Amino acid sequence: MTDRQRVFRRWWWLLIPVILAGGVWLLPISGQVVLTPRGSARLQPQMRLEPGAPEPGQETTLWVTDDTPWSHVLLTVDAEAIQEAHWEANPGGTWTWTWSFPFPEDGDTELVFYRDCQSGCIERARTTVGTEPAPSRPRDRVPTKLGVVFANPERDWHGRSGWDVELTYARLAEEDHWGIDDLAARVQRATEDGLRVLVRVDYDQGQSLPPEGDEIALTEYLDYLQRLARDERLEGVYATFLGSGFNAQGLPPEWVARVVNGYGQEVTHSDNAVQVMHAEDPQAQVLVGPVQPWYEGEDGERTHEINAPWLTYFNTLVAALDESARAKAEAGIPLAAPDGFAVQAPGRPQAPEMEGRDPAEEPLYDLRREAWDGARAGFRVYRDWLAVINGYDSTRGLPVYVNATNTFAPDEGVPPAQNYPQGWLTTALEMIEGEPQVKALCWFLDYFPHDDQWEHFSLTRRPGRMIDAAEEFEGLLRGTEPD
Repeated sequence: MTDRQRVFRRWWWLLIPVILAGGVWLLPISGQVVLTPRGSARLQPQMRLEPGAPEPGQETTLWVTDDTPWSHVLLTVDAEAIQEAHWEANPGGTWTWTWSFPFPEDGDTELVFYRDCQSGCIERARTTVGTEPAPSRPRDRVPTKLGVVFANPERDWHGRSGWDVELTYARLAEEDHWGIDDLAARVQRATEDGLRVLVRVDYDQGQSLPPEGDEIALTEYLDYLQRLARDERLEGVYATFLGSGFNAQGLPPEWVARVVNGYGQEVTHSDNAVQVMHAEDPQAQVLVGPVQPWYEGEDGERTHEINAPWLTYFNTLVAALDESARAKAEAGIPLAAPDGFAVQAPGRPQAPEMEGRDPAEEPLYDLRREAWDGARAGFRVYRDWLAVINGYDSTRGLPVYVNATNTFAPDEGVPPAQNYPQGWLTTALEMIEGEPQVKALCWFLDYFPHDDQWEHFSLTRRPGRMIDAAEEFEGLLRGTEPD
């Protein structure tokens, strides 16, 4: 048997994805593996790996040769970005980029070459290397409305297709963790695990949306949204929502509506988040970010049927979004309305209105407060948000996602580690299961390894009464009742 025959017997299974992808497999020569796409007379690009069958942890080199001098190229190794590349021009009008990296410990690895990443990475070539085909992910996951903010990558979802909320900042686009590369890696891992990912996009830390009236900052924010919509690594994102807690940051609702879908501008202007993302990807789901409930420092011009500042603010915002969307629709401009809303719905199990009642059943009660003109004071605040959303033609019936829930009421300041009553999350989920317009219920939060500021909220770390919440969350995924 010749060396080439031996190599073929060892690596034959790799022909299957290559052929299906329309590629040509060139057998390893001197320990090198080459993959080239079909359809070009020059068979470009070529990906050459040395050694051809690296051991876990072994230093490995990949060369990518193409007939176009792409700018801002990127290599990902199992979705993790490798930034640095050496490149050179070759005789005959080709260019080669080179990366060196330790081969991943799991041994079965996917390498993807991207181009033009300054404006949103576009895939150019990919290959998979390993000792055997990677096991397929289960596709028959059972959907659940239950989810988390910042899902722990080690979490077992027990065959459930839940929700994961991630966060990125326009002004930190190239930074570790909060930038686009680490976001893309988290999104790809989550979608491989069967999760549906909601991505929150803020302008900067401490500044959810661009400052009022700052058109330069707005342009920077819109450019980042366009980049996110274009980046093929983020194709698995279920929906994107724009900022959070605008009222608590002093941003007028009219400015938020201007950022979201161009309220107050010429109807033909398209410099707004909804139109920018829809122009890049008509299938993108663009959501309005949440208003902070029970914040009395900012309101709006259009009073809601319940005269509470946060509801007046939200009503003014939704009315402005509706006005802008209808004006654009009348001018023949499609895809100018938001695709839904993210909302916050914290519980209040220790509310005075719960006296004599089981704290775990707090989500069952409206907890209307006379001092707040009858506004709901607990988990059912989501119904106040729904009432506003369904009061306008262009937003009526749009999907709603509870992107953050727990038992922390901002005006009380008691974290779930101190006040969580066993059974509360089960009751909250039962309520949301009966609300077809509400698609997700996400606990804030699961896992934040960077510091301990959210430890008393964490399902992973489980301090104090969070152990009850964590065990209950696990039981809900398994389909079992809490003890």
